[in-house]
Amino acid sequence: MATRRNVILGAGIGAMSLEGAMAGASDLFATRQVQDDLARYDGFGLKASGGAGDEASGAWLTRELQGLGFEVRRQAIEVPYFEERQVSLALGDKVVAALVQAPVTLTPAGGLSARLVRLEVGQGADAATGAIAIARLPYGRWSTRHAGAVAKVVRAALGQGVGALILVTEGPTGQPLALNAAPDGVERFPILAVGSREGELLAAAAARGERATLRIEGMSGRRPAFNLVGRLDRGAGRELVVSTPRSGWFGCMGERGGGVAAWLGLARWASRACPLDLTFVATSGHEYENHGGEVFLRSALAPRPDVTALWVHLGAALAARDWHEAEGRLAPLPSVDPQRYLVARPQLVAPLRTAFAGQPGLEAVYGDEAGAGGELGEILAAGYPRAFGILGAHRFHHSPNDDMRCVDAEHVATTGRALLAAVQALLA
Repeated sequence: MATRRNVILGAGIGAMSLEGAMAGASDLFATRQVQDDLARYDGFGLKASGGAGDEASGAWLTRELQGLGFEVRRQAIEVPYFEERQVSLALGDKVVAALVQAPVTLTPAGGLSARLVRLEVGQGADAATGAIAIARLPYGRWSTRHAGAVAKVVRAALGQGVGALILVTEGPTGQPLALNAAPDGVERFPILAVGSREGELLAAAAARGERATLRIEGMSGRRPAFNLVGRLDRGAGRELVVSTPRSGWFGCMGERGGGVAAWLGLARWASRACPLDLTFVATSGHEYENHGGEVFLRSALAPRPDVTALWVHLGAALAARDWHEAEGRLAPLPSVDPQRYLVARPQLVAPLRTAFAGQPGLEAVYGDEAGAGGELGEILAAGYPRAFGILGAHRFHHSPNDDMRCVDAEHVATTGRALLAAVQALLA
């Protein structure tokens, strides 16, 4: 239901030209404002779906939208969770740093003690039966268990009857990385991730025929979470939709922070200057293979494709910091990480290339025939005729150290201004 404020605002904007209504809004992406938004999001801590940080960030974004005149609803979803009591991998007296992977499978009481072996895809069916198997992934910025190389290793482990699987997630940081997983998945054996150095240690121990002890203890199950859906109905009959995920495995500043800040900037602009009906969505459950986004798309809360004038999706690594890599060490750079992609419907490619000219990574706009991952892929598959989005993976993607060092307010502000120019051009 439209509020009195919204009716007055909508009537005023309806009398304007679209171009006039969209002018003079770049101050909404002032660096100081973006820095404040990033600091607020960072202050909520870990952003695991349904956890305290995710709930608090959702409450904050709700208040922000309500202050702009949006009517806000919480769309309930349910997600897996794991509250760790003990996660350890021990070689004798030495404990190896490791991350437990979702879906979490607990070890038996007292843990699992077994021989270490190197898992080889294609080896005999019983080569690793009951063992703690180690598999080294190729170098990459790993994100999901459904990546081809990961899925192949897990299938091999299943076929060989392993007792547990240790993934060496080779990547820029050398750290263990958390992988997205299906929201309803189950696994017969525990899976952990270790970094490069730990992987070498375990491989050497396996070559010597040593044993290891694995403990995964804690509370697991399912818990509630929510998508935040803000609506501002002006009776226009045409819709601007802007979406971003807000949850993730850790602090998620490089992964999610830029998208959240840009989403807020576009909401502030649109609430005062866009004459279309507005839907702004901040989903939870991202780390469970875009679960919240999928629930939203299937629901009546998602606008129909035929009334959607434009859908803008702000995915991972919108404007993360770049780093130098040298001999396994990283040094921060003042530039933005170009490993980000802009994917759009074909008719939007040319104007988006103009809007994002000179933006590292984003200046090479791809048509949707190139494919897209994450929520953007699902939006395009749902048939929205005018949609584009940004997605990527920065060097600390899915790392526990994805903190404020991984994002710079000026990079986010610059990208936000380009986003605003693109939306203005596409709606004019």
